[in-house]
Amino acid sequence: MEVFGKIKMLGETKTVGTGGFLKRELVVTTEEQYPQHILVEFVQDKCDLLDKVQEGNSVKVSINLRGREWVDPQGVTKYFNQIQGWRIEKLESSEPVAQPVKDSIKEGATVGKDDDSLPF
Repeated sequence: MEVFGKIKMLGETKTVGTGGFLKRELVVTTEEQYPQHILVEFVQDKCDLLDKVQEGNSVKVSINLRGREWVDPQGVTKYFNQIQGWRIEKLESSEPVAQPVKDSIKEGATVGKDDDSLPF
C-alpha cells in the first residue's frame, strides 16, 4: 500500500524499551478534498530512510498495516493497529518551472527596408 502527501511532521529517532528498539515517526498530510494526517512509523534500520526528506516535501510512502491482539489483566481483549513504513520517495514538485523567454529577433539583426512583413 502507498500513502501520498506532504510531510507535516518528521520526528527524531527514539530508542524504545531496554532492548534498543529504534522508532521514528512521520506525519503525512494527504492532498485530497478532505486531507488526512496519517502517522507512519519507521522502525529499526528503516529509520535512516527519513534522513533524506524534510518537512514540506511531497512524498510517496510505502506502508504495511499491522494489527495485534492483546488481553489485559482483567481478561478483556483489545486490538491495536499500526501503520509501518518501509520505503519513502520524494516526489517532484508539481509547481510549473518558469522557462526563459527568448527574443524572436536576434540582437543586432535588422528588419529589411523592403520587407513589408511585421517583425512579430
